[in-house]
Amino acid sequence: MHGYSRLGNPRAAGSPPSSPRCRHGRNKNAGGRGPKQSIVEKVVVLLISVVFKRRGVLLFAPLLYISGMLLYMGSVSFDVVSLKNAVVVVRKRSPPGSLYRSPQVFQKLWPYMQAESNHTHNFLMTVWNSKVHQVWKPCISKDTPKEGTALPQSNGLFIIEANGGLNQQRLSICDAVAVAGLLNATLLIPIFHLNSVWRDSSHFGNIFDEDFFIHALRNHVNVVRELPGDILERFDNNISNIVNLRVKGWSSPAYYLQKVLPKLEKMGAVRIAPFSNRLAHAVPSNVQRLRCLANFEALRFSNSIRILADKMVDRMIKSSSHSGGKYVSVHLRFEEDMVAFSCCEYDGGEEEKREMDIARERGWRGKFRRRGRVIRPGANRVDGKCPLTPLEVGMMLRGMGFDNTTSVYIAAGKIYKAEKYMAPLKQMFPRLEMKDTLATAEELAPFQGHLSRLAALDYTVCLHSEVFVTTQGGNFPHFLMGHRRYLYGGHSKTINPDKRKLALLFDNPSIRWEDFKRQVQDMLRHSDQKGVELKKPSASLYTFPMPDCMCKEAEARNENSNMTNKTDFNT
Repeated sequence: MHGYSRLGNPRAAGSPPSSPRCRHGRNKNAGGRGPKQSIVEKVVVLLISVVFKRRGVLLFAPLLYISGMLLYMGSVSFDVVSLKNAVVVVRKRSPPGSLYRSPQVFQKLWPYMQAESNHTHNFLMTVWNSKVHQVWKPCISKDTPKEGTALPQSNGLFIIEANGGLNQQRLSICDAVAVAGLLNATLLIPIFHLNSVWRDSSHFGNIFDEDFFIHALRNHVNVVRELPGDILERFDNNISNIVNLRVKGWSSPAYYLQKVLPKLEKMGAVRIAPFSNRLAHAVPSNVQRLRCLANFEALRFSNSIRILADKMVDRMIKSSSHSGGKYVSVHLRFEEDMVAFSCCEYDGGEEEKREMDIARERGWRGKFRRRGRVIRPGANRVDGKCPLTPLEVGMMLRGMGFDNTTSVYIAAGKIYKAEKYMAPLKQMFPRLEMKDTLATAEELAPFQGHLSRLAALDYTVCLHSEVFVTTQGGNFPHFLMGHRRYLYGGHSKTINPDKRKLALLFDNPSIRWEDFKRQVQDMLRHSDQKGVELKKPSASLYTFPMPDCMCKEAEARNENSNMTNKTDFNT
């Protein structure tokens, strides 16, 4: 990037001396020459002279700009109300979409939802318009070496530390495989950092199948479980003695070859901790294919997770027998920490504000109290940044055409004030399931206290649903959308609603049911159209696997003609 000059324009370093012709107020109309100035002309000339003579006035320009933007954005807007005796009161007005009025909208629309219950066709059978979609198939095998081909001699040991939650760790692992292949390095099974938010002490083998991972990569990257003896001896049996390289985020393959490879060859081992988002999205196709192989083929969950997750999927299919075993899954981000971090307000009043202040201070000490930090809940809601409540998700789905016989699975942590906020969603969708209703307490006991393992259960149930609904973004839905595209012919089968439009809909208690349905059904059609989407240069392969990991059906048939089509998707 080219930096901006700190000096600016040298010609503007100082104001030039004012011209004698502009020095009004002196020798005005000397000798009676020149026409008289009108009042308007005098005012204009006076303003210009003040600006040029009093440069300090320019300091107000930023203030004027900010004020104008606030008025434009609706943060400072007013209603003018005339009262008796010619008294005028100026009252602040909330911009459209800035308040949480969803309960009032629900009261208005609920009778219409009830009237349509059990009277619509089985919407899950026809929700996606498959006729308009080009079918894609996995074709990672294009660059696979022949079985038994020996890998070239390793340049050294590559060690990374994966931090964050389940899918942040997944991203680090897959990028590490790609970098190890690029550097012709031996990869140590990634080390998991104990995250302050997730607080999960799980190791790689607790979440993922180590044996399967090593075997799936055997023809591409050599992976080892432990530090080799010669490396341990060289670094006094202490992994911390291995140099930790500071690599910038989104570094290019050229950077690794020019900066990391020489140190790897010299020292025999290098470490990068943390290793999160350390490889650029846009890399050569051979590096991308290693990412594909790691994410979609080599990484599958551990045996204990797969056994329970498969049972949960089977139970959802059985409970959805009336719709051909098809069900809806929703990634609901309405946990206390998510609500607190969003800085949005709902209908809990002062009690909610106190709880959110405490949660923000507990999770992000001091971050939201820094000088100059302004929390604007209304602006956040207008901008679509507020987590959807269970009530809002339910209304949206009912408006789209899913009736009260639809089986719905909710993937979530501990919902904020669940008894209050989940009640209307259960009212709209009685066939509602979560981890703790779909699995028994005994089945879940080994997973309690391990948020990444619990998230893996949610991931699997969502992966196999006919419809997946994302409500707040993040790594979980991004990885799921890519994985679903890989499984379902290139279509993510995902509803990704326009939350800016939803904010306006939910802020209108007088909205008609037909108008509401039309708006949300437009969102569903848009999600269907965007379901099959090719990766752009700046996008993530883990969300958009075409065309790096997948080929159009005819091409895929040629690529896979000599290999089995059976793939383990319990990942």
